[in-house]
Amino acid sequence: MRHLNLDQLRSLVSIVDLGTFSAAANALHLAQPTVSLHISELESRLDAQLLVRGARRITPTAAGAALVERARRLLRDADDAIDVVRRQAEGRVGRVRLGTSTGVVVELLPQVLEALEQDHPGIDVEVSILGSAETMSRLAMGTLDVGLVAVPQPPMRDLVVTRWRSQPMMAFVPKKWDAPKRITPRWLAERPLIFNDATTHMYRLTMEWFAAAGESPRPRIELNFDAAMRSLVAAGYGAAVLPVHQPVGVEINERLQVLPLMPKLTRHLGIAHRPKPALDGATTTVLKVLSAFAQR
Repeated sequence: MRHLNLDQLRSLVSIVDLGTFSAAANALHLAQPTVSLHISELESRLDAQLLVRGARRITPTAAGAALVERARRLLRDADDAIDVVRRQAEGRVGRVRLGTSTGVVVELLPQVLEALEQDHPGIDVEVSILGSAETMSRLAMGTLDVGLVAVPQPPMRDLVVTRWRSQPMMAFVPKKWDAPKRITPRWLAERPLIFNDATTHMYRLTMEWFAAAGESPRPRIELNFDAAMRSLVAAGYGAAVLPVHQPVGVEINERLQVLPLMPKLTRHLGIAHRPKPALDGATTTVLKVLSAFAQR
């Protein structure tokens, strides 16, 4: 037996609800012979009479009533399935896998997630805390959908990276240290230092800043959590070079001082993803929201 045809089931339900073939045909915007054909094919397929043609109204047989009951569920499920696919395609529902660093998660991503929750509550963003290189690798493998990464990144086939935000890098120095108003590589290199891990883009960016001034410092400790690094600075363990996520002048911690670098140093962030024709609706929506938070 071939599978049941939803159009035929819809005709059956409409006839039972409205009482006549003509009323069902009008409601379904079909020709009456088409509705009649649906029922004859359905009865032939099931080898059972489904309707009793009365003088004024058509009523279902016992077999017809049993089929109508189940047909209503099938039609509801089919309509729900179509609605889910439509909402998915339109970017109103779905799961998006996003990778980025701890600093971005703590300081920048919350406002993006808040906007998504407010305007697109059907989209679930699954966040993985990763370095930029690992994020790019997972995007290439297809296990992530979006990455917020430090740029520039080495070009990778089938991945797009666009500039998102820029952040000034500043010197985070214990409050008790007697520090100049502007921090130079030479002054900083003579102090105990807290660096990001040597595998990170942040480490390379910082070391290039020192190297341009002829300095090659050795850090006292390396770790990849900005908040932990600031806590160590506040405890007097050393100084760190970190991006500032909030306007300069806002009090970050009363036990540390945030001072500008000389020469200046800037960290750039980008949005990485596969080409837009390959993206689903939910990922496209997340990219639009991220773009709304981009620096102009």
